[in-house]
Amino acid sequence: MSLVTGFAMSLSMIIAIGAQNAFVLRQGLRREHVLPVVLICAVSDALLISGGIAGLGALITGHPTALMITKYAGAAFLLGYAVVAARRALHPATLKPSDNAPTALRRALLTCLAFTYLNPHVYLDTVVLLGALANQQGETGRWYYGLGAVCASFTWFFTLGYLARRLTPLFAKPRAWQLLDTAIALIMTTIALTLLTS
Repeated sequence: MSLVTGFAMSLSMIIAIGAQNAFVLRQGLRREHVLPVVLICAVSDALLISGGIAGLGALITGHPTALMITKYAGAAFLLGYAVVAARRALHPATLKPSDNAPTALRRALLTCLAFTYLNPHVYLDTVVLLGALANQQGETGRWYYGLGAVCASFTWFFTLGYLARRLTPLFAKPRAWQLLDTAIALIMTTIALTLLTS
């Protein structure tokens, strides 16, 4: 029961479109470095969830300065990426996957790591909240809860990354890429402003 509860809770938290999900979706649509990107997201979640169960959440809440630094660095990164996405949206003719030069693997991985670790909400959701909920399940149940949460993360990111390609016919049109990049720019800006004002 703890495993199912952990799976459902984790899935409900990560399924909302955010900076990380938008990046994975874009990589999936472009069919670029999908496996390493989804692995970074899922393995990072596994590490953070495990850390929360092991007690890292208490350490984070006890050092608000570290969370504050992460918050401002994350907001700056998201605003920068929002500008990049907005520029792409202004030039829809260059938005076809076949027309764009492929993104270097190193750049894609660094961007993915930034979306993952420069977002304070990641720590609050995985380490603090999921860690606290898992620890309410008892000594054995907490690790089953964590396993369920990790399985949800792997399920979601692999589904998002690999099923995005089914939308390829839609995104063969420059207008669709323009709308996606506009949405990404708005999402990044909204999350950044939320970080700065919270």
